[in-house]
Amino acid sequence: MHGAASAIGQNKEPPMPLYEHVFLARQDLSQAQVDALAEAATKIVEDNKGKVVKTETWGLRTLTYKIQKNRKAHFVMLDIDASGDTIAELERQTRMNEDVIRYMTIRVDEHEKGPSVMMRKSDRPERGERSDRGGFGGGDRDRGAPRGDRAPRNAEVEA
Repeated sequence: MHGAASAIGQNKEPPMPLYEHVFLARQDLSQAQVDALAEAATKIVEDNKGKVVKTETWGLRTLTYKIQKNRKAHFVMLDIDASGDTIAELERQTRMNEDVIRYMTIRVDEHEKGPSVMMRKSDRPERGERSDRGGFGGGDRDRGAPRGDRAPRNAEVEA
């Protein structure tokens, strides 16, 4: 009985590791070509016994600095449920693709529910002008008026 009881939980395979794979595609590609790149990545994962849980296209965004003479890039994120060998193959194929200028794959404990932070970012209201918030030049102080907590500036000092 002891041997049978300990073998109960051993039938399950361990869960596949979870990854987020983000790649940047050249700015001169059309949206259809970017979608085709995402489909190709999905096919690589599925051919290697993995699963793409979610695909997000973040659109054409300006880069902080030039990468391979590109000022902008199409951003795509894939949530992947796959083994390390599958990810190695995906990265190998991504490295060879000249349309992808940068990529990063990270292992995560769990996939984010709902849209990612980059997708929610566009839902925020636009920031107001500096004059709406105060700050420098906002006119929040009257420069010539006397202040109640100090003596006037040209008051004579009594000794």
